[in-house]
Amino acid sequence: MDWGTDLWDQYDGIDKHTQSGLDLVDRYVKFVRERTEIEQNYAKQLRNLSKKYLKRGSKEEQECGFTNHQSFQDIVNELNDYAGQRELIAENMMTGICVELTKYLQDLKQERKTYLADAKKAQQNLEISFKQLENTKRRFAKEWGEAEKATQQAEKIENDTNAVKADVEKVKQHAHVKTHTAEECRNDYAAQLQKYNKEQNTFYYTEIPQLFNKLQDMDERRIRCLAEGYSQFAEVEKKVLPIITKCLDGISMAGQNTNGKQDSLRFIEQHKSGFERPAEVDFEDYSQGIKPASSDWFSPFPPCLPPFPRPSLPSSHTPSLNPFPLSKLGHTPLSLPPPLNPFPLSKLGHAPLSFCLREFNRSVKPRLATFRALHRPSPAAEDYSHLPPEQRKKRLQSKIDDITKELQKELDQSEALEKMRGVYERNPQMGDPASLEPQITQTSQNVGRLRGQLTKYESWLAEAFRGDDSTNTAVNNNQHCSMSADPSQNIYSEFDEDFDEDVETPIGKATALYTFQGSSQGTVSITEGEQLSVMESDKGDGWMRVLRANGDEGYIPSSYVKF
Repeated sequence: MDWGTDLWDQYDGIDKHTQSGLDLVDRYVKFVRERTEIEQNYAKQLRNLSKKYLKRGSKEEQECGFTNHQSFQDIVNELNDYAGQRELIAENMMTGICVELTKYLQDLKQERKTYLADAKKAQQNLEISFKQLENTKRRFAKEWGEAEKATQQAEKIENDTNAVKADVEKVKQHAHVKTHTAEECRNDYAAQLQKYNKEQNTFYYTEIPQLFNKLQDMDERRIRCLAEGYSQFAEVEKKVLPIITKCLDGISMAGQNTNGKQDSLRFIEQHKSGFERPAEVDFEDYSQGIKPASSDWFSPFPPCLPPFPRPSLPSSHTPSLNPFPLSKLGHTPLSLPPPLNPFPLSKLGHAPLSFCLREFNRSVKPRLATFRALHRPSPAAEDYSHLPPEQRKKRLQSKIDDITKELQKELDQSEALEKMRGVYERNPQMGDPASLEPQITQTSQNVGRLRGQLTKYESWLAEAFRGDDSTNTAVNNNQHCSMSADPSQNIYSEFDEDFDEDVETPIGKATALYTFQGSSQGTVSITEGEQLSVMESDKGDGWMRVLRANGDEGYIPSSYVKF
């Protein structure tokens, strides 16, 4: 079944139907265009949202070290990628559906206009032929009527006895002419009728069926193209669906990667000061004539914490001379050390001077170092001495790593320049070796400067490790001496144990995996395969203290040994 056979007389219906199909294509194009505008606005809003909540700067980068902050940034980044996929959907819909269908719609309109114009022209030609047929028919009818009248008039005159012969001949001649003219009109009418019937047959059985079938084919092609547009409406989104799924999976993974325990540990690592908790305040029994304890030489509170309230003391306790005024230190006033020697000669034995020096180096000197660390000025120093011990060691290690990377870069550049100079010397046509001298000189200066900085920061790092050990020793001694406050016991009995040198026991054994040259102060050199005694384990800063077989002791990188 086709339009030309079954709808030969439905020109107006076909005209309306094809026009309705083109209107549907135009409506679908507008529908997709509005959908793309919605997608573009949605993607734009998502990008603005991502840009608004995407943190930048050093503080934000530090916060991103926590998993909950980093996961949120991952979500923001995934949302930004998701917005990009929405933009891609809008772009593909615009180019693959709107542009193509709009172009195809224009072609269909022109094709439909041509077919309808041809059908209308054929209809007009048939109508003209029919008018010609009507004209010849009316002329034939008129001439045939006049010929019959002329014939009847000639017969009447011929039968009249009174008529003269000349009149009879004249009338007969006139009737003959009219009859001949009627015969000619009859022939013209017959020919025109035959022509019209042929044209009508061609119109209804050839031209109109062909045109209507072409319109049918055009309409079916329009429907197929529109169906492809319908399918492409979904296929465009299906093509980016895997990437969208990855974005959504990334958001889900960000939630799974959030770890509260890990964030807590990282916060501890970032803000751990390394200070020991304040020792207990000594009981000073003035009823027994005991002088103030030497533990008041320094404030036990870290500079980042306010001093805890201490028991009120009698006004007689405050010394008249105070080398550290309260207005400068911001902590509890410090009392002078007692003038009396707490180590009688009867207890010191034969070496009082060496023992006092040892006690001073072991107890008083670390306290002074701790005091200097606690009350250092607030402005930032190049050696990071304004930071707590643990934070200082981390910053120094980070600075050493940065300098090492920069130094390696300069060394590589220096090596490349030397090779290039050698090539120029062997092949002068490639370049002048003297032109590289300024760069080689500058690189050498940079290497020397960086090596000096590296040595300086490594010495500061070793100093930080030694200061940490001294502070721990001072706190332990302070806690040890605080136990002698009971007046019923001999106040010097605790010092009997100090005559025996405490031998530090190794906490384990290790084997050196690589050779390490301990060029910085506080470090020790080791060789590959050497057996070492571990005196202090890694505290999370990448260094550990070891004892060699020859008695040398110092710090080495933890990654250079195997337990």
